Amino acid sequence: MGSWTVVTKSSQQTMNWGHRLGKLVQGGEIIGLIGELGTGKTCFVRGFAAGVEVDSAAWVRSPTFTLINEYSGRLAVFHIDLYRVGKREEFADLNLREYLYDDGVSLVEWFEYLPADEVDEYLEIRIAHLGGAKRELMFVAHGAQYEKLLKDLCLETAN
Repeated sequence: MGSWTVVTKSSQQTMNWGHRLGKLVQGGEIIGLIGELGTGKTCFVRGFAAGVEVDSAAWVRSPTFTLINEYSGRLAVFHIDLYRVGKREEFADLNLREYLYDDGVSLVEWFEYLPADEVDEYLEIRIAHLGGAKRELMFVAHGAQYEKLLKDLCLETAN
């Protein structure tokens, strides 16, 4: 099962996929979000936060300027945005490893900006704008743990 694709027709459906995934994570996962501006990465994270039982009063927003937002739920959620991080030294200043290898879950927007040697295993989610409110979500597992997570997501969806 290395990858799986679904098309959503609204922001609510995109959030629902995040919610489904959030219910399945156990802690320690790294989720890389890839997609152009406005494709729904933060929308997906909002749903994910609800699935991890982050308080509904929490304002889940893009961490474009703060770079890292932390939320508390059933697990800690680290919402990381690498859009404005350019140089390798800036990555070092963020102490990303502290978040990526924590017991919480790291969701990294603009994951493609992360240095290639930073993580070996992760779940990649590519979000593409298909016109109007339609989005294509492609889930790609990198590593056995994420193969299982993706399989569980598919099974959860079938029920």
